[in-house]
Amino acid sequence: MRRNQWLTAPLGAVTAAALLSGCGAQDGGAAGNGKGVVMGMSADVRSTDPASGYDPGSWLLFNNVFQSLLAFPKGGTTPEPDAARSCAFEGSDSKVYKCTLRDGLKFSNGDSLTSQDVKYSFERTLKINDANGPAVMFASVTRIDTPDDKTVVFHLKAPDATFPSKIASGAGSIVDHREYPADKLRTDGKAVGSGVYTLDSFTTKSAAFSVNGAYTGTAKAKNTGITMKFFHEDEGALKTALEAGDVDFAFRGLAAKDIAGMAAKTGDQKVLIVQGAGAEVEHLVFNMNDPVVGKLPVRKAIAYLVDREALVKSVYDGTATPLYSIVPAGIGGHSTPFFDRYGGSPQPEKARALLKAAGYKDKIKLTLWSTPSRYGPSTDQQFQAIAKQLNTSGLFDAEVKSVEFAQYEKDIQAGKYGVYVKGWVPDYPDADNFTQPFFGPDNVLGNNYDNKEITGAIIPATSAKADRTATTADFTRLQDIVADEVPILPLWQGKQYAVARPDIAGLQWSLDASTVFRFWEISKG
Repeated sequence: MRRNQWLTAPLGAVTAAALLSGCGAQDGGAAGNGKGVVMGMSADVRSTDPASGYDPGSWLLFNNVFQSLLAFPKGGTTPEPDAARSCAFEGSDSKVYKCTLRDGLKFSNGDSLTSQDVKYSFERTLKINDANGPAVMFASVTRIDTPDDKTVVFHLKAPDATFPSKIASGAGSIVDHREYPADKLRTDGKAVGSGVYTLDSFTTKSAAFSVNGAYTGTAKAKNTGITMKFFHEDEGALKTALEAGDVDFAFRGLAAKDIAGMAAKTGDQKVLIVQGAGAEVEHLVFNMNDPVVGKLPVRKAIAYLVDREALVKSVYDGTATPLYSIVPAGIGGHSTPFFDRYGGSPQPEKARALLKAAGYKDKIKLTLWSTPSRYGPSTDQQFQAIAKQLNTSGLFDAEVKSVEFAQYEKDIQAGKYGVYVKGWVPDYPDADNFTQPFFGPDNVLGNNYDNKEITGAIIPATSAKADRTATTADFTRLQDIVADEVPILPLWQGKQYAVARPDIAGLQWSLDASTVFRFWEISKG
């Protein structure tokens, strides 16, 4: 989610003994015991229209109300048929992608879902091209053909083997062409899809979902409905609601101190902490045009000095893991070049020798720019810790400045910052989504970095390989280049958590690397 999916800081202060992998997992079955479930979330749902929403809250809604041609299975990162019966590339160049729809597909209002709706959905997103929408993900689409009601053929301007993953994401949501205007967004807070759930109501305080009786697909709902309550970043109110039983589980937004307190109560079964794999990452970003960090020896010296282990322990209390590459662990093609080159612990002598050889004699003045209003209050604490690590070496005179997110983004685009923080939550679980958006002109980092081997050779080569295992060597080379040139410094990879009352099961199936939150897997005992 390249415009609005920058992550919030990971949840903190969870003791190892409190982390449960299952929370009473239940596999199989349909409709469970017929109970509804209430969910609390601090993040907002910014849109109910798939042509606009490009944030975690909106995609959570899309993944449950709408179908896509393909979907990520629970625990998996390879797309499988959803609204489609089958999909495949035609030819050998990954430029033509054909899907055949399932029989009997219907929207929740009873309208039939045909290839016309699929074509309309993609073309509508591209035509509206909303500034807060996912149209950028489908910029390679040149034409969509519908030879019959069940067949959709996408023609791409360039090979894109990740296209199946892109259409399996929230961006690939299929809307009813009778219900959505072709050239503008729907703004009435309603949604008509063919997914597992229908959206019954949506306000600033809550959203209510019930099981869609017209749904045709592989999912089986283990509850009769979900109610989402929005807490608008009020962490204290979310904690109180969970402990009082006003919500059955909380996802995103509990404060570290509150998690710590609740984790200590697991012995009397008041709450359970469910942990899952995460692919959210955070980086220290360097402006390549900056007079200070634009110099490679300075960036490498910083890479030698940052102590990731200390950061995840002291700031995030183990709710994140050190990250030594731009491609996180759990994603195909992951390697650890920053560990290999700069080590897993600070090496001040190597940093000192490097700067001395480059002619630096005095302490290097540096400002680290942070924004807690988007990434959470721990971001400032993290940057203070990094500044202390740099200053302890005697090589830097670093300070931290923090501004609100709107000003922060403007200043980055204006090139005012030398060092700043950026986070990333993937659109789809493929190394392409952790690399392609970060390089070349107009990259999402705004750091003026462009490497011709990456943009002109490696990314086009990996995009053309339908067999994603065949991209490992290319992505390894890309990660090596980044570690050598240090335009960004990976810091940590977040874990996913939900905090639930003990009668809630199935949350582990919504906390995997696909980032799909599956309402239908959740049940209440």
